[in-house]
Amino acid sequence: MNCPDFKKYCLYLASGEMIQSFIPMAYKSIKEWPEDERPRERLLKHGPSTMSDAQLLAIILRTGGGGRSALDIGMDLLNTFCSLRELEQASLAEFSTIKGIGKAKTAQIKASIEIGKRLYLGPAPRGPAFASGQDVYNYFYPKMQGLRKEVFHCILLDVKNRLIRDLKISEGTLTASLIHPRESFRDAIRESAASVIFIHNHPSGDPTPSKEDLAITEKLGKAGETLGIKMLDHIIIADSGYTSMLEKGHI
Repeated sequence: MNCPDFKKYCLYLASGEMIQSFIPMAYKSIKEWPEDERPRERLLKHGPSTMSDAQLLAIILRTGGGGRSALDIGMDLLNTFCSLRELEQASLAEFSTIKGIGKAKTAQIKASIEIGKRLYLGPAPRGPAFASGQDVYNYFYPKMQGLRKEVFHCILLDVKNRLIRDLKISEGTLTASLIHPRESFRDAIRESAASVIFIHNHPSGDPTPSKEDLAITEKLGKAGETLGIKMLDHIIIADSGYTSMLEKGHI
């Protein structure tokens, strides 16, 4: 499927810049552009999520050809195939119709797309398994040591109590009203976690649970029962040690 070629009018817009003029400009390689306008430098400075599709393709292509920059060629690819999805499904013969795209650049694009597919479709890595509050403390204390504010995390686990993800739910003084079950269990539902462990730190160094900690534990435990996601524990981490609500009989 082909799209109209709007490259002359859309080149700067697709590269994240304002359209300044429709008057053709003398060709300059990307290396001659101001540093902040070069796709690779922009990605390193601002991150890949800020980049347009054309800019990302330009980085993959690396170089231009035939008096055109890599961004020109990236725009031609998008104008011809209309979307990254169509680009992924394009045949090698279709790639050869794009000026400046030879076998090497076709291979670069196809390899990049395949890496993305494998990353998306591949099994998610699993972390360590937790069998006790001590295991949780040993793993998370180094991450929470020295924090001046209370942070509340939800630890997603699989059926073997292995870590799937560690998610920060809130930051600041914890209250029962601040910790809402909807936000606390949202990602556990989305990722089909078998169970969760909640953890938070006490910057004071004392892991003794407060009345609010106990209220939060009860509230989340009831929510987990309703949702069918077991709350294995709620652990308070501090410099002097930890408190497991399960081990203390609060769960």
